[in-house]
Amino acid sequence: MCGIFSVINNNKKSFDILKYLHCIDNRGPDDLGWVEWRDNKVLYSKEDQIVEGDLIQGHVRLSIIDLSDLGSQPMISLCNQYSISYNGEVYNYIELREELKRNGVHFISDSDTEVVLNALIFWGKNAISKFRGMFAFTFYDSKRNSLLVARDHFGIKPLYYASVNGNLYFASEVKQLLLLDDINQSYHEPQMIYEYLVSGATDHSQDTMYSQIKQFPAAHMSEIDLGNFRNLKSIDLKINKYWDIALDKKINPSFNEAVVKVRDLFLESIKLHMRSDVPVGAALSGGIDSSAIVCGIRHLNPEQEIHSFSYIAANELSEEHWIDIVNNHTNAKAHKIKVSKEELVSDLNDLIKTQGEPFGSTSIYAQYRVFQEAKKNKVTVMLDGQGADEMLGGYTYFQASILASLIIKGRFYKGYRFFNSCIKNTSSTKKYLMLVTIRELLPIKFLSKVKSLFLSNKKILWISKDWIKNNDVDHLKTYKHSLNLKHPLNSHLKSTLTKLGLPHLLRYEDRNSMRWSVESRVPFLYVELVEYLYSLPEDFLVNGDGLSKYIFREAMRGIVPDKILDRKDKVGFATPEKDWLYDMDEWVKEQLKDSHQIDFFNTYHLKKSWNDVLSGRASFDFRCWRWLNLISWYKNNEKS
Repeated sequence: MCGIFSVINNNKKSFDILKYLHCIDNRGPDDLGWVEWRDNKVLYSKEDQIVEGDLIQGHVRLSIIDLSDLGSQPMISLCNQYSISYNGEVYNYIELREELKRNGVHFISDSDTEVVLNALIFWGKNAISKFRGMFAFTFYDSKRNSLLVARDHFGIKPLYYASVNGNLYFASEVKQLLLLDDINQSYHEPQMIYEYLVSGATDHSQDTMYSQIKQFPAAHMSEIDLGNFRNLKSIDLKINKYWDIALDKKINPSFNEAVVKVRDLFLESIKLHMRSDVPVGAALSGGIDSSAIVCGIRHLNPEQEIHSFSYIAANELSEEHWIDIVNNHTNAKAHKIKVSKEELVSDLNDLIKTQGEPFGSTSIYAQYRVFQEAKKNKVTVMLDGQGADEMLGGYTYFQASILASLIIKGRFYKGYRFFNSCIKNTSSTKKYLMLVTIRELLPIKFLSKVKSLFLSNKKILWISKDWIKNNDVDHLKTYKHSLNLKHPLNSHLKSTLTKLGLPHLLRYEDRNSMRWSVESRVPFLYVELVEYLYSLPEDFLVNGDGLSKYIFREAMRGIVPDKILDRKDKVGFATPEKDWLYDMDEWVKEQLKDSHQIDFFNTYHLKKSWNDVLSGRASFDFRCWRWLNLISWYKNNEKS
């Protein structure tokens, strides 16, 4: 787990390379290095130096596997033809190394980096499909004068790029690119800012909050011929998808056969994700997903010491009861974190700098503190349950896709029974399920018209009308998957997994964990497990009663306590955001005073909206947090 910075330096610009590495040294506190390719010759160094080669690769290292210097990066091949700057962990590196050895490849270290390097040399870009884990890398072949850039199947590890003034840059974090003289951090992306303020949407496309910086998409790669690249007047980075989730590859095993297969794949993933030369722990919220991870570790390792880390809310959102059940069942060493509004205020600036871009809610702060506690206890690797909801139908709004498809197909009685079962057996309410089902039924074009009734300039007075007009913001743009009648649930799951849900959660987790130099691993995001789940009948995932994660609940019987598996509610790292902000009224008002400096706010209506929330004339929702987050983010940018 590390951080990278790479430059295709067409205009022979000079770089103080360590500046771009030191700003992310929390991602790699154990080591750093860089390589410079010039006239087909390579120089490797760890020293502070001005470099201006044709290709530059920098790296900071958090040592996880093979802690020796043999795992240092950027890594150059023994033949001096190839180099790689790689961030991540490929968990099946042991199996890949054995396969490469059988083909005559020689190794000098036990690191996964050397395996990735030699796999790319031996198999070329086809090696990417063999990797199981998380990764973002730039791999250079000096003989072909080509750079291969790739990001893992799910986008667990970050990768940003910028094409400015003839040069092409790749980096692990936005803040590295903001150090470039060619990039103006005041050039914001208006549409992204608007969508965040109105709906909280982030990380749903290649765009970022900065107009000059893009996000390299998950499951994609790019092969760049540096020779041809230099002759282009404008840079058109061609990015190709190397993997996708197929909705039409269906199988029909018996339910019991599928239960066994899901259990085996999940435990296989846990086993791979436990590979580490440093201590491993787990985030535990008390829900099914994180509980399955902790219990899976215990099932596979009966004698291993397990450290669990849990955020404990101070009100009815607390899941301490469920957390205690799992800790007692596994005999885990429990670490519980409680936080206050004063701590949030104290840490907010650091949290916003850590994330790099605005984020959805204060639940991100709870996660931030969980990783901080892991760092305090010298646990360097943490397993977490991200991705399970998007694979197994964990959110109640997935019920709406099933219900909408039944209505369109004219299966009204079955739809009626399904609706009632959802209300009876899950946490869905009649009003909520009806509303989200109507949304599913509406075509995207018609949904934009409906949106105009609720999100017009007349309704959202706290956003400047002039700013919307001057920046050509499309306030009717709708981010919604298209209802697929053949695969209503899986198509919605795929949209949430790849675009409108999981990507921003992975960004939050990566930044929060790496802030404390902790590697976070997500064993649910295992290619074989994901592909198998998507191949099953949809009612194996959400059954006829609307119960989510149906097959996974059954697969974990005997491993996870039944009390956990039979839960029907969902909380997660929920914080008492409303109570916190109410109690922080004076602090909130102080922040809102600064909104006059920001052209996308109407300060008068912003303050009025907050007072309406306080007085009860308007209901509280997450937009209040988004105001504060964006103001703080903007102010941090201005100070930089």
